[in-house]
Amino acid sequence: MAYTTIVFGLLLTALGLAGYLLAGAASVTALIPAFFGIVLLVLGFLARAESMRRHAMHAAAAVALIGFIGAVMSVLRAPFATRSALANFSQVAMAVLTAAFVFLCVKSFRAARRARAASPPR
Repeated sequence: MAYTTIVFGLLLTALGLAGYLLAGAASVTALIPAFFGIVLLVLGFLARAESMRRHAMHAAAAVALIGFIGAVMSVLRAPFATRSALANFSQVAMAVLTAAFVFLCVKSFRAARRARAASPPR
């Protein structure tokens, strides 16, 4: 999952940077996906170390869940007609990416728990 976290971090960072640049660098809020992406990148690199994996992945799942809730709340707060198409796309894309990542994390956590339960005690 560490590499999956890095990939999602890169995707969110690219989404934020693209939105910021395509909007003419007019609003720092376009970088919000990039901020979440950078945090996921850092946690993904930390998760590559066996001793940090469990904590880093749980933190990454929490960050993605917060990002998902924030993106969905932003989408629900204002009608699509009041924002630009680029802002709409960016918010929906962030919600989809973070939701997919949280889903994959939960799936991975459940598989790890089953594997621990199936292995003999040390």
